Amino acid sequence: MTDKRPSPDALLRAAEREARGQLKIFLGAAPGVGKTYEMLSEGAARLRGGTDVVVGVVETHGRAETEALVAPFEVIPRRTIDYRGQAMTEMDLDAILARRPALVLVDELAHSNVEGSRHPKRWQDIQELLDAGIDVFSTVNIQHVESLNDLVASFTRVRVRETVPDSVLEDAEIEVVDIPPDELIERLKDGKVYIPAEATRALGHFFSKANLSALREMALRRAAMSVDRQMLEHLDASALPGAFAAGERVLVAVSELPGAEALVRTTKRLADALRAPWTAVYIETPRAEGFGTEEKARIAATLRLAASLGATIATVPAESVIDGLQAQVEGMRATQLVIGKSRRSWWFELRHGSVVEKLLRNVEGLAIHVIPADVSAPSRKVGQGFRWDAKPTVYAAVIGFVTATTLLAKLVEPWIGTGAIDLIYLLPVVAAASRYGLRPGLAAGVLAALAFNFFFLPPLYSFTITEPQSVLTVLVLIGIAAFTSRLTGGMRSRAAIGVRSAHENAALAAFAQALTRVSDAQSTADTVCVEVSRLLDVNAVLLAERDGQPAIVAAAPPASDLTPIDVAAADWAFKRGETAGYGTVTLNASDWQFHPLKTSMGVLAVLGVARNDGSDPVPSDRAVLLSTLVGQASLAHERLRLDDEMRELSVLKERDRLRAALLSSIGHDLRTPLTAVTTAIETVAAEHPDSAAIPVARAEMQRLRRFLDNLLDMVRLDTGALKLSIEPIDLTDAVSGAIHDLKDLLRGKHIDFQVPANLPLVRADATLLHHILINLLVNSAQHGGATGTITIEGRRTADAVTIAIRDDGPGLTAPDRDLFQVFTRGTGSDREGGSGLGLAIVKGFADAMQVGVRAGNHAEGGAVFTLAFVPVAAD
Repeated sequence: MTDKRPSPDALLRAAEREARGQLKIFLGAAPGVGKTYEMLSEGAARLRGGTDVVVGVVETHGRAETEALVAPFEVIPRRTIDYRGQAMTEMDLDAILARRPALVLVDELAHSNVEGSRHPKRWQDIQELLDAGIDVFSTVNIQHVESLNDLVASFTRVRVRETVPDSVLEDAEIEVVDIPPDELIERLKDGKVYIPAEATRALGHFFSKANLSALREMALRRAAMSVDRQMLEHLDASALPGAFAAGERVLVAVSELPGAEALVRTTKRLADALRAPWTAVYIETPRAEGFGTEEKARIAATLRLAASLGATIATVPAESVIDGLQAQVEGMRATQLVIGKSRRSWWFELRHGSVVEKLLRNVEGLAIHVIPADVSAPSRKVGQGFRWDAKPTVYAAVIGFVTATTLLAKLVEPWIGTGAIDLIYLLPVVAAASRYGLRPGLAAGVLAALAFNFFFLPPLYSFTITEPQSVLTVLVLIGIAAFTSRLTGGMRSRAAIGVRSAHENAALAAFAQALTRVSDAQSTADTVCVEVSRLLDVNAVLLAERDGQPAIVAAAPPASDLTPIDVAAADWAFKRGETAGYGTVTLNASDWQFHPLKTSMGVLAVLGVARNDGSDPVPSDRAVLLSTLVGQASLAHERLRLDDEMRELSVLKERDRLRAALLSSIGHDLRTPLTAVTTAIETVAAEHPDSAAIPVARAEMQRLRRFLDNLLDMVRLDTGALKLSIEPIDLTDAVSGAIHDLKDLLRGKHIDFQVPANLPLVRADATLLHHILINLLVNSAQHGGATGTITIEGRRTADAVTIAIRDDGPGLTAPDRDLFQVFTRGTGSDREGGSGLGLAIVKGFADAMQVGVRAGNHAEGGAVFTLAFVPVAAD
């Protein structure tokens, strides 16, 4: 590998880290693996070594062995925050900054701070500590990493609400705290993670062996990614050569030869097996100048195939394949190289050598996979730097050069003599070889030798050669022609490659600037089409989805309607996120080639390109340029979408703020008059105890109070003021308590109580669960049938404990409708009216406790609302 200079970006990042504190994260696959224990143990070792270590916040969860580890440390007292009449404690950030220890231990990186704290998230507190130059140890589970949140939820069926941005982990040292799934399950059974009742439910759901194995693999891979990235930054900053890697990086070299597609597919399988990123590179040498249409089309098709299979594609200009591959391997720190071995003649390898053999000799630390080339379809031989074909006018010019040189030689012969005339004949040879290539250069050499022999060597005006030195002169002229044509041909090819690269870079910069100057979707679409059409000399069209079908939003030049097969190809690109149409494996009968504009938000649009003459719209030398243009267009559309969402979010926030303010105002303004009215009713009841109006007034007053409580609860939901106090709860007692509080409303109703006393305990907030049950019972009481039966059934399932509350009314006319939205009311003869707040509160409180809730119709009639309690993951 050749020496290289340190990367300026890597040096800047290293300098920034030196000025900040260092963050170390103890990463676990699941609760109970011992992250906090390991953090405290390493902190204690630092303390014994003389480091100033304090505890900012540690959650022991009542575990005696963890509490014992905290004892030797100085613990910074937590700050008490008065929130809505409740005393809440959080880490005292200001006290730690004032104390300025060398190292602080901060548990639960993903924790959400109570409202009123300086930062909403604990990881933001840690960032401030790091900015102050304080080192931090912290803990987090893999399910709290933002980019993995959806993936974890897909198989654990538990969505974690508290997440940490991936950027926090990128600059941190990560230590995986890992134990085998079987050992963690044993810890769970022994009550070292949850109490026995909770452990039984957890084993059937979150803590299944399959889930734990998947989470463990994710944690190990995420740690390996961080180690690999940090190591590469260190290598770049230190300018150290080598292909060191904590993770694999695969490179495949493609060429114009048949069988390149097989190389790409082989590399795809290898990358999938290694779960590694991979790149397909084409080394563009001067030899490429002589490629015909077939070779160029093959290269373009191979690069498109690689891109469709998920590879990063690149075209690297270089003087030789070896130089280009070595530069690419060094640049991406590749660990695996897949290359084809073409079958060359011994004469070819004697003259040019073998690329594979040179790589094996020159590159260290690289695994090279050699795949034999496909010989079923031989490729056309191409000369390097030679231009064999020439027009008749070229040879006429060559004859003119030699003729003019002969006349010049005759004029100067009396002054310089015959011995120097052969040097003058070098002029037409060099001029023809450098300007027109090998064959015209050789022709000039032969003609110059013959003219020199005929006009200047004795016997004059005869082609007879009497002296050996004259033969040598002829051979030298021909040799100079071959050497000069080869040299100038290579220089011309390299210059052409350099000029094209410079033009492409300038074009990409101009394209990016043009996109930054537009701020609406239509202008962006127009700019993309105009610039792509100009840079690639193609027809360009941009399609967006309208009513489920792709529709043209911009074109350059203005395009006619697409044919049905064109629309089908564009629709395929939309739905599959894959290139379709001309030159691809999907709907290649289309005249257009469609490229999806893929972003993290999905496919936002599709760019189509085509040529009027029906040729390939993306030749090999333009494939990387088009890929870059598509990437920039995708980023521009993503920026517009994010801007739109931010504006919508601002509107929603303002609406929610106004709604919360209105609800809060109404709730507080009603409380005082309701208290006065309640006092008045009780006064009247004392004076007229037999009045029939008193029970009605009391019942209506209770209904108004419930409505007021719902308003205030809605405010708590909207402002994020819900604070959970999760504890084991007996569902039998919880349901009985709710029924008791509604005894006046439920008087006359038949309660079919089917909640077994031996149901397992569930983890929930007692106050919130009481509100949920109250609202569901009130809903059933209001909308039940004439018989007035409410059935409450508790059941233990394989992975949950459920409570179903069913009435005997007509049921829900639209059970699929989301009844849990704010101010949504059921439709039907006896389900009209009401505030529409009760079920919204049920949903909000249930989500806060990670309790499932659903509505539907029972097979025997009536509406049924079901609560499903599952173990909640916690450290």
